[in-house]
Amino acid sequence: MAELVKVTGMVISTMAVGEYDKRVVILTKERGKIHGFARGAKRPGNSLMAAAQPFVFGEFMLLEGRSAYTISSVKVMNYFEEFRKDMDATCYGCYFLEFADYYGRENADDLEMLKLLYQTVRALCKKTIAYPLIRCIYELKIMAVNGECPQCFECACCHTTENLSVFSARYRGLLCEKCAGHEKMTTISISPAAIYTMQYIISTPIETIYTFTVSDDVLNNLKSIIERYRNQYIDRRFKSLEILTMVEDV
Repeated sequence: MAELVKVTGMVISTMAVGEYDKRVVILTKERGKIHGFARGAKRPGNSLMAAAQPFVFGEFMLLEGRSAYTISSVKVMNYFEEFRKDMDATCYGCYFLEFADYYGRENADDLEMLKLLYQTVRALCKKTIAYPLIRCIYELKIMAVNGECPQCFECACCHTTENLSVFSARYRGLLCEKCAGHEKMTTISISPAAIYTMQYIISTPIETIYTFTVSDDVLNNLKSIIERYRNQYIDRRFKSLEILTMVEDV
């Protein structure tokens, strides 16, 4: 008889299976991204009905199968109900879940990514930081957690730390004034404040990352840089991003 496995994680996607069941994807700290079935989760009154929803964070008791898990029970620690009635926040949250799904791997050490996702959704609930800034922080930090962030501490060509003035997606980071002369058509100017902000995001512990704000000019600078970098090196078209882009343009 299979033994129960306890994991802590957040539901990042669900899909109806048959008339009453759900297929659930959970990002866990112990086993990375896992797939499980919530039997009867669509039946009114079923104990898994409330837990088998995106954004639910808690402890999941699982039965391990050959290719997937079966969810036995869930101890919910947070439903994040505060932002579910906020359509804009929900759009951002869905994008953050989809981005986490992109990086999540089975049996991987996803503790840092789970912490980032949890703190990011908390930031959406608190509403103390502008949603577009939360997005910039999350995008850059999740790439950093997964070893794919741009070089933001020295010139990506000559490695000097002086006179950093532009960002190059082609060279995966900042360029100094001298090296930037060869890349004028493919670079974005970056302010000292934006450079400091990117360095701060990359180096700051996740638990305290959502504790600052920036000016509109710096935010727009960050958005342009991170968008160009993401488009060049992330090989997935996020469906939720299309909706989010329309929300930000309103």
